[in-house]
Amino acid sequence: MLKAFKNLTKTEYFIWVSSLLIIGATFILCGQVDLWVLSACLIGATSLIFLAKGEPLGQVLIIIFSLLYGYISLRCRYYGEMLTYLGMTLPMAVTALITWMKNPYESGKGEVKIAHVSPKSALALWGLAAVVTAGFGYVLYLLDTPNLVFSILSIATSFIAAGYTVLRSPYYALGYAANDVVLIILWCMMAAGDVSLIPMVTCFVVFLMNDMYGYLNWRRMRHRQERE
Repeated sequence: MLKAFKNLTKTEYFIWVSSLLIIGATFILCGQVDLWVLSACLIGATSLIFLAKGEPLGQVLIIIFSLLYGYISLRCRYYGEMLTYLGMTLPMAVTALITWMKNPYESGKGEVKIAHVSPKSALALWGLAAVVTAGFGYVLYLLDTPNLVFSILSIATSFIAAGYTVLRSPYYALGYAANDVVLIILWCMMAAGDVSLIPMVTCFVVFLMNDMYGYLNWRRMRHRQERE
C-alpha cells in the first residue's frame, strides 16, 4: 500500500487531495455528517486514483466501497444500486483483482498490463450486459424500485464498466463515467428530499472527473507499454 502511494505523481496527488477536500467541504456546508456516506465517498475517490494507475489496490478499495455503498443504497431504498454493487460490482471487482494480479506489466510492480479487447470479446460483453440488465431490471420492477429507468441504466453501465475492468481495457473508465452521470441524476432526485444525501451527488461528480483522468492515463500507459 505504501509503495502504491509513493508511485503517485504530483498531478495524481493533486487530484486525490482535491477530491477529498471537495467531498469534505460538501459535508461541512450541508451541516450534517453521515459517517457511512462520508467513508464511502472518501474510499471511493481514493480507489479511482489507483484504478487510474492500474494498481490492484484500487480493486481492493472498490470492494470496500461496494459494501458501504450497498448498505447506504439499502437504507435509501435504492434496491437497484444495492443489487448492482453487492451482486455485480463486488464480485466483478474480486475477479478483476485476481486478473490484474496475474497480469502485471512488469514482475514486482503494481501496474497492470493493459490489453486490447477483440471485437468478439466486446460483443460478448455487451450481449451479456443486455441479459444481466434485463434480469436485474425485472427484479427491480417487482420490488417497486424508485426511479426505475435510471436504476436500470445504472445496472447496464456498471456491468459494462466492470467487464472492461476485468478485460484490462481503458474503456472501463468511460463505462464508469457513464455510470457516474446516471448516479448523479439518481442521487439528485433522492437529495431533493434529504439534504444529508447531497454529498453523494458531489461524490459522483468527483468520481466523474477522476474517471475521465483514468481513461486518459490508461491510454498513455498503453502507448508507453507498447513502445517499451
